[in-house]
Amino acid sequence: MVFSIIQKSQLEGALRMDAEYYQQEFLDLNLKLKNQKSKLLREIGEVVYGTTPPGGIFEKTGIPFIRSQDFSDLIVDTSDLVFCSEKFHNQNKKSRIKPGDILFAAVGATIGEMAIVQDEIKSGNINQNIAKVRIIDKNVNSYFVGLFFASKPGQLQIEKFITGNAQPYLNSEQIGSFVVPILEIKKQNEIGKYFEEIESKIEDSKNFYSQAENLLLEELGIADFKEENELFSIVNFSDVKFVQRMDAEYFQPKYENLMAKVKKQNIKILEDFVKEYSTGFPFKSENYQEQGIPLLRINNIKKGVLDLNDTAYLSEKDCKISLKDEAKSGDIVLSMSGTIGVSAIIPDDILKSYVNQRILKFTSKDINRDYLVLLLNSIVGLYQLERIGTGGVQINISYKDIKNILIPILPEKTQQKIADLVRQSHEARKKAKELLEEAKRKVEELIEK
Repeated sequence: MVFSIIQKSQLEGALRMDAEYYQQEFLDLNLKLKNQKSKLLREIGEVVYGTTPPGGIFEKTGIPFIRSQDFSDLIVDTSDLVFCSEKFHNQNKKSRIKPGDILFAAVGATIGEMAIVQDEIKSGNINQNIAKVRIIDKNVNSYFVGLFFASKPGQLQIEKFITGNAQPYLNSEQIGSFVVPILEIKKQNEIGKYFEEIESKIEDSKNFYSQAENLLLEELGIADFKEENELFSIVNFSDVKFVQRMDAEYFQPKYENLMAKVKKQNIKILEDFVKEYSTGFPFKSENYQEQGIPLLRINNIKKGVLDLNDTAYLSEKDCKISLKDEAKSGDIVLSMSGTIGVSAIIPDDILKSYVNQRILKFTSKDINRDYLVLLLNSIVGLYQLERIGTGGVQINISYKDIKNILIPILPEKTQQKIADLVRQSHEARKKAKELLEEAKRKVEELIEK
């Protein structure tokens, strides 16, 4: 039996008496931080929460609007950003962000996750689930502070306030009371430089991926394709009958215009390259664990990348409910609901996992899988998948429809060239993760000393 004995005088200002709040791990951390030079976060920075545009309606272009679901390995993932208007941005000046700001997910499923705003995002705003911390003390490196809170000592402080609450929420008082060790500025800067390297690797990753995508579109002859918003289109009744759809969205000219160009290539359908597949199982959320076998959900699938920062896990027993939904390294996963059509390859370090409902998982054959996933995530794949899902009350697509999308086949040498660029992109992103882990270890070593 494990317990802690707490004096009444030790009860903190948070007025918490639950046992979870006074776990020995938390008490040890408090003692460690108090035995060295440190300050409260509110003493070196300011905390501000964001808000969401009326009705939760976003813009297609404008000012980057950050949500906690955009956090990925301590940076803001820009691959699926939404935007707010200039007017909204100016009405919410306090929650504006700039490079170096530290963002905490303060409520909801992602609570405790965080990001440091990278140089790429010159300006932006945040929603109500995010607390922005801007370091105003000139003797404190904001990147060091961000990396400190990403490390175990920082995460333990966050966990301490989350633990035991019926409705987990980090308020400004709690965030402001986080303790930050104030190391000599030279040490802070050494740690801070890690974030610069992480940023650089992420930028390399994006550049390689962009090169791969541009090469693909050039080889397909659609690099200069422009979406034209025509007000109407004329279709034959035979076309309506063939697809059994008569909604205007399905027959938007942009779809036909693009596919007319793609059909000039050597064409097959996706089913020709599928060895075996499954479409996920509705595993019960009450069976989710913090450790075990990874359960891949739609939120884990990013454009070309599998993000396991917010991953649920299952026991071996729970997995046996649907053995056909086991996924292995090299399999491809594709979202069939919500943001439909986003796909990624399961990386080599995930030997075994399972897929949740509304995810297509398949093993490919007779095609370079990096080429295939890039194609699916490009305008060629997304337009076809978007078209299938358009017009329904709830946007869902089925394998019956997905299997028939057209896959243009470029020469093997070209496929390989594209795949090599994709792999270089993945390697750069992997290096960024390694640098992040190294930075966190360095922080922990300095705190221990």
